[in-house]
Formats: sequence, structure tokens, C-alpha cells
Amino acid sequence: MRAQLQAAVLGIVVLVLAACGSSSAAGPSVERSLILATTTSTQDSGLLDELLPAFTEATGWTVKPVAVGSGQAIEMGRRGEADVLLVHSPAAEEEYVAEGTAGRRLLVMHNDFVLLGPADDPAGIRGASAADAMQRIAAAGALFVSRGDDSGTHARERSLWEKAGVAPGAPWYQETGQGMGATLRVAAEKAGYTLSDRATYLSQSGGLALLVEGDPGLLNVYHVIEVTQRAGERVQPEAAAAFADWITGPDAQQRIGEFGIAEYGQPLFVPDAGKPDPTAT
Repeated sequence: MRAQLQAAVLGIVVLVLAACGSSSAAGPSVERSLILATTTSTQDSGLLDELLPAFTEATGWTVKPVAVGSGQAIEMGRRGEADVLLVHSPAAEEEYVAEGTAGRRLLVMHNDFVLLGPADDPAGIRGASAADAMQRIAAAGALFVSRGDDSGTHARERSLWEKAGVAPGAPWYQETGQGMGATLRVAAEKAGYTLSDRATYLSQSGGLALLVEGDPGLLNVYHVIEVTQRAGERVQPEAAAAFADWITGPDAQQRIGEFGIAEYGQPLFVPDAGKPDPTAT
């Protein structure tokens, strides 16, 4: 009887140890998370709220977005502080990729920039070309509110001033150093002009009137860029590849194309994955 009891106890001990060992081997579930450095327009428009939960559900990767200007997002990539970028500053993107620490750069979507201002339009820019509008604003000394933050929008604004042959300056030119949503609010409060991406304007118009649109120089193109471990050991290439593959895939592209239609009667972005890249040089 004693031998049988000892055998039974030993069996229980073995089972308990095996169970503990199995639990230890499996370990607690580890969250897979990536850092996405992106533009304020994708956040302010609400697009990230649409896309990121779907990405997590499809891949198991959770996303920690950092919404800054495209220039700051690219700097994060250079320092290895992000795994993947979603940005809209083509010249800066190409320079970054040429440095050799980035992986794939893929076309994702586009919308456009628009010139906004007070409804009474004191500079008379309504319906003008982008360059002519900038010239008129400067000639009138009308308030122009710039992001001034090295974002993709700020880079485009600088190129528009350059094409117009204008060097903007005080007192009529003011910089917020903030994102698009905040800059729209400042421009509205001060009855000034500003440049915005269409998506953020539609979602946060703030009372400003859309005065100039449709100029070829106002095309606004977004790319996803993978960061590699050449930028730093903390970078997760598999996370970057997962995000780049998903956002250029059919599910994300459909979501992008439908985003905004129900609320604004038009999409805020146009999906472009697989199409010829209009920014290719």
C-alpha cells in the first residue's frame, strides 16, 4: 500500500512539474509593438484611427504612432527611433533613402494641398494659381500663418513662395511651429491665410474658406518607408515590413479610399499602391 501511495504521489509531482515547465516554456504572451513616425495630417484627419486597429487585428502588431512633421519623422528614422515612416515630403524622403539606412519606399496614397483664408478674401486670391495667390498675399501684406515646423506641408509652402519669387517675412508672415490642426485654428482665429492638406481642412475647417485648389503644384503624395537596423539596433525590420506590406495591400487601400465618404461626401485620401509614382525622379 505504501509503495502504491508513494507511486501516486510521485505521479502527481511529475504532472505538476510538467505543467509548470510547460507554462514556463510558453511564458506570458509578449506584445509585439512597433513605432510609426507619421505626419500630423494622418492623425488630425482621423485616418490613423481607421487604419491602425485593422492593422493590429490583421497582423498582431500593435502600433505606437508618433505624429510630427514629415521632417521630424524622417529624423526619427535616421536615429533609429522608429520602425517605419508614413510621410509626405518627397524631396526629403528621397534624400533620406539615398543615405542608405532606409529600406523600401512605397507609394501609399495622395490627396492635395489647398490654400485657405477668410471668406472675404482681402488679398483676392480666390481662383488664382498657387504661385499667383502667394504673390497677391505678399503684395497685400495679408496675414499668412505657416506651420514653420519642417513638415511636408511646410516644405511645400516654401517651394510655393520660391516659385512665386517671394521671400515671406514679418509682420504679415507668422509661424506657429505646430501641427496642421493647431495651425488651422490659429489662422481662423486671426483671419489669416494658410496652406493645408485637404484631409485636415475637411475634418477641421475652423471657419476658413477654401480659395485655391486644383493646381498641379498642390499634389500631396504619401509614402511608407521602412527603417532598417543600419539606423540602429532597436529597429524591428520585420515590423516595418509587416506595416509596409499591409498599408499597400488591398484591405488598407480599400479603407483609405472609403475614408471620409460617409462624413464629408468625398474621400479624404486616394489610394495609390501599385500605381506609377508621380514623385519619381
